[in-house]
Order: sequence, then structure tokens, then C-alpha cells
Amino acid sequence: MTTTENTGPLGVEIGSLKGGSADLSQYAGKAVLVVNVASKCGLTPQYTGLERLQERYAAQGFTVLGVPCNQFLGQEPGSAEEIAEFCSATYGVTFPLTEKVEVNGDGRHELYERLVGFADGEGHTGDIRWNFEKFLIGRDGTVLARFSPQTEPESAEVVAAVETAVA
Repeated sequence: MTTTENTGPLGVEIGSLKGGSADLSQYAGKAVLVVNVASKCGLTPQYTGLERLQERYAAQGFTVLGVPCNQFLGQEPGSAEEIAEFCSATYGVTFPLTEKVEVNGDGRHELYERLVGFADGEGHTGDIRWNFEKFLIGRDGTVLARFSPQTEPESAEVVAAVETAVA
């Protein structure tokens, strides 16, 4: 893992889904739930819970950051415009989305290089296992928690971790 202590995972450059920089530095001092997302996955309904977390905790210095990825059975095949339209029209997503990136392999984006060394509650580190794997980053930029793709955004463990992060 190539973590830089001063910048943490949010110190990397990544594009916005709408073009230009996603400017992750704007999230300094906030808690951020980074989630690799996909539009055509059995877990795609998690967008509903992610949006509810966004609405519930945004005023307390929290945001969800969706990171589209097409590495898992081609479940995010769309263009940036198609992804944005799907998320907005189907799930009412208001949280920010980055450009589509690779989360595993030789082309793994640096953001994920800095995240995958962190273990989830079951001790899993390394490659992202599927769409909707979640990483909670604290206000100081450190990774606080990692949740498996099957862990619902509004599960007790995610909500407790978010509430601790924004307290």
C-alpha cells in the first residue's frame, strides 16, 4: 500500500464524473464513505441506502463518494452521461460521483491503492471483491473502516461507524 501519511486517500487526483477534477481536497475535515458503484449489479439498490446516509449526515460533515467501476462482469458499461442520468433518475443520487476507474489489477487507481491495505471486520485486505465495497475515511483523512459489498449502507455497523466519524 502506498499511503502518504500527510494526504491519506483523499490526497490523490481523480476526475469527476461530469469532467474536470473531483477535487478530493474539498473533503478535508469531513467523513467520507468511498464506494465503488455499478448500475447493473444485484447490489445496485444500495444506492437508495447510500443516498439516505448522504441526506441524513451531510449537514454533520459527511458525504458519500461514488466511484463507478466496470471491472466486475461489466456491470458499469455506460458513459459518464449515462451513469449520471441513471443515478439521478433511478435513485435520486445527490452525492458526488467520480470518473469510472479500475479498483483492482495493474490499472488500479491510486485512490484504491491507498485503500485496499485496510482490513474489514473479517480481516479481508487487498483486492476489492465486488461492487459496493465501502471505505469510511475520517475527518483527518485516515481510513476508519472497510465494509464488504454485501453490507447494506444503512446496516447498524455502517451507521454506527458514520455516527462516530461525524461526532
